[in-house]
Amino acid sequence: MRFGLIGTGPWAHRVHGPALSSTPGVELVGVWGRSAERAAALGATLGCPSYDDVEALIAEVDAVAFAVPPDVQADLAVLAARSGRHLLLEKPVSLLTEGAVAVRDTARAHGAASLVFHTDRFIPSARGWFTEVQGSEGWRGGWLRWLSSLQVPGNAFGASPWRQARGALWDIGPHAISTLTGALGPIEEVRATGGAADLVVLAFGHASGATSTATLSVFAPPAAAGFEAAVWGDRGVLPMPPRPDDAVLDAFRTAVAELVVSATSGVAHPLDASFGVHVVGLLADAARQLG
Repeated sequence: MRFGLIGTGPWAHRVHGPALSSTPGVELVGVWGRSAERAAALGATLGCPSYDDVEALIAEVDAVAFAVPPDVQADLAVLAARSGRHLLLEKPVSLLTEGAVAVRDTARAHGAASLVFHTDRFIPSARGWFTEVQGSEGWRGGWLRWLSSLQVPGNAFGASPWRQARGALWDIGPHAISTLTGALGPIEEVRATGGAADLVVLAFGHASGATSTATLSVFAPPAAAGFEAAVWGDRGVLPMPPRPDDAVLDAFRTAVAELVVSATSGVAHPLDASFGVHVVGLLADAARQLG
């Protein structure tokens, strides 16, 4: 399948580009970015052309992978979907519920498959944990704590304007929703409480009857930074395995391959744009509660 890459930021350099260049059965046709200079540099690194016109790139491919901010992604994804191009999306799909809905509805209308890259849902050790949790009964709840420090010098994402403006709720909130959904099933409601800086505590009610919580910040003191997730219930506590340091690139290759399967089979992926709409809706609800 022929892919185009839209975006030239850190994820495009570290993950999207290298993965698309090395996934069997996939050809990286070219790259487009809002900066022609950065697009040319990334294309040279990846050994593919850069395009000055995003529509020209879309016309040459079967699918598009996005590595741009969510407010930019939604409009470009609609543009690609109108041409029937399959969509490999970043999370959140949009910063507005209506933007995510437009991506979903346009993809449906034009027969485009879609997949949102929720990282841990594509990592083998995490998938093993999800399978173990889902394959047993008696889980009453769970938690996820993710504290990071964008303000630390040298953080590759510290210069990201949308992350600086939106904070943890929109940056790592999608990870929390996806991970806790993967373990405990669909989330039906959210309650949000804010703290200092961008600190947010989310309480989720799951269709299964379980309740989970997420404590999130991207401006935490560096000494407090870290990640943990677990479920608890009749069997005790079952922690999620730590993410291997080198897991993201292989996880994205898996996502690429699964989008290809979805596109060729016509079977929607569980993490398609419809799930993306659900995630954005929960985040928007939490944002309203936080004021």
